Amino acid sequence: MDTITNEKITIRTTVHAPIEKVWETWTSPNHITAWNFASDDWHAPFAENDLRTGGSFRCRMEARDGSMGFDFGGTYDLVDPMKRIDYTMEDGRKVNVTFTETENGVDVAETFDPEQTNPRDMQRDGWQSILDNYRKYTETV
Repeated sequence: MDTITNEKITIRTTVHAPIEKVWETWTSPNHITAWNFASDDWHAPFAENDLRTGGSFRCRMEARDGSMGFDFGGTYDLVDPMKRIDYTMEDGRKVNVTFTETENGVDVAETFDPEQTNPRDMQRDGWQSILDNYRKYTETV
């Protein structure tokens, strides 16, 4: 059994695309709805984004069969275009996203406070699946 701790979780990927495209697909609602879910049996029918320090965002994630869904949202603590986004989720947990240009593309790393209900590995794997879906989408759009 996985012990739940408050230690932050970090996930990452490298997106083989220019930083401008990586930033656009990460932050634009019409792109967010195309990738912000962990598996093909889910989707994101709605997203809004006020991308500025102090602004807020919201995205709806739902099972395609309508059996479950939830809203994911928060408030931006810092927006440094094409470099970093820090935000606080509605439940108070903190998230930091960095975008680092390399010769292979853009490294995207997300570090987040875990919630205290589900095992860490389940949280890490779920967030990593969404990040992997983002990478695949951005590289093909």
